[in-house]
Amino acid sequence: MTKSIKNSYYKNIADKLTKKELLFFKKELEDKENKILLNLKNQDNEGNDNRTSDLRDEVDHAFFLENNATNNAILREQYKMLNQINRSLHKINIGTYGICNLCEEVIDIERLKVTLFAEQCISCKELLEQKR
Repeated sequence: MTKSIKNSYYKNIADKLTKKELLFFKKELEDKENKILLNLKNQDNEGNDNRTSDLRDEVDHAFFLENNATNNAILREQYKMLNQINRSLHKINIGTYGICNLCEEVIDIERLKVTLFAEQCISCKELLEQKR
């Protein structure tokens, strides 16, 4: 877990993201969130249509089950991403977005542009991956 955040958290005020950068990331996160929510709504509508369709034989039933398992895996990933986005938006609101949750150093802005909801700096992420 992270340590408590203090007002003098940033070693150098220049390390902190600017308001313009924070607005950019907030908009990107909200856009991604809206796309996922729309996709989830469409999946739900499609799922309702599939449940009402008649399965005529074992092949139809097998296809339906396989398709359903794939869709469930995708849905789990989308909900996981929504959770990450919501955590990042919360961090923007409280002023801790872009801070590694392990070493508490500033995450490189280029990393954040690639992975909007990155919670670790590259060094800490690599260490986590090595431990797996």
